[in-house]
Amino acid sequence: MPLDEYRRKRDFSTSPEPEGDEPSRRGHESPAPFFCVQKHLASHLHYDLRLEHDGVLLSWAVPKGPSIDSRDKRLAMQTEDHPMAYGTFEGVIPEGYGAGIVMLWDMGTWKPLVDDVETALKKGDLKFELDGFKLKGSWVLVRTRGYGGDRAEGRSWLLIKHRDDWAGDVDITTFAPLSVKSKQDFHEILAEDDPSVWTTNRPVAGGATGAMLREIIEKAAALKAERGGDRPRPKTSGRQPPGARAKAALPRSRTPARGRSAVRRKQR
Repeated sequence: MPLDEYRRKRDFSTSPEPEGDEPSRRGHESPAPFFCVQKHLASHLHYDLRLEHDGVLLSWAVPKGPSIDSRDKRLAMQTEDHPMAYGTFEGVIPEGYGAGIVMLWDMGTWKPLVDDVETALKKGDLKFELDGFKLKGSWVLVRTRGYGGDRAEGRSWLLIKHRDDWAGDVDITTFAPLSVKSKQDFHEILAEDDPSVWTTNRPVAGGATGAMLREIIEKAAALKAERGGDRPRPKTSGRQPPGARAKAALPRSRTPARGRSAVRRKQR
């Protein structure tokens, strides 16, 4: 079954991630397929691109994150399919597979620019359009054999932005770093949970990721102390399937409308 690998890797008695029903479009109100990008601080910081297809979310891990510069070719490692309910998930995974902080960095709808998605996936050349809050316009995923050796056979792809009105030499991950769901950064998301979960289950201890995590934990602890520490946690819609109601609560798009020139206008 499409979600068997997803479920095999997780212990849902400890993980807040949705277990996921069998593939279904139930609750998805838009006729266009859903997409999201989740910023995930686990063993390393990366961005998970997810495209709805046949009732599940096809998924690729993009280590450096999407780039709207058409000159960039971003490595994208294909991972297991995820359930539709994962599309609006944001929070802390305390232990086990994927332990870390998940931010809903972007979401919206997508449109394939091919006659048949399955054929394009088998061929290793999937062209599509995104209509998100941060990512828009035409893109392509191209399978490559240039990374990961035999173990990554068929899993290594490149994510490339096509040259169009939505392309530009802007680092979109730096320009727009916050969640489109909560408008929060990692430390604010972590502050809604118990920082003690990181005592033994932190992603990594050293390197740039470890330093980032230590700073996030310190900021989260300070924020919780500032709030009083025992403030009730707000209700979340992490298990709500993506749809019009979820999108209605999100901020309006901050995507640079015309690449670099739009960023300059915003900075004025």
